[in-house]
Amino acid sequence: QAQLVESGGGLVQAGGSLRLSCAASGTTFIIGVMGWYRHTPGKQRELVATITDDDSTNYSASVKGRFTVSRDNAKNTVYLQMNSLKPDDTAVYYCYARSWTTGVDFWGQGTQVTVSS
Repeated sequence: QAQLVESGGGLVQAGGSLRLSCAASGTTFIIGVMGWYRHTPGKQRELVATITDDDSTNYSASVKGRFTVSRDNAKNTVYLQMNSLKPDDTAVYYCYARSWTTGVDFWGQGTQVTVSS
């Protein structure tokens, strides 16, 4: 079991920055991959970024070069630094943490990011 709590969303103008955080607590397993998805009504859910337990990262083409994912294993926390934000980045952002042993994903409740033009 685990509880993931996101923070850091909000309203920002195009070109601005936001930093999302996601802290996992109550974990009874070793965390492997952590990452971020986003979802906008009417669109497919998009995998934004992932980071493994040895800090290997992967990004969607739409955010590469603008977003940076990182993690603090001691705090069971994953971060998403978002720079040069665009209106198309507007979405609810969800973090997840995958159990290293079972492959089961645990999810946060989502945080809204709104980028105004």
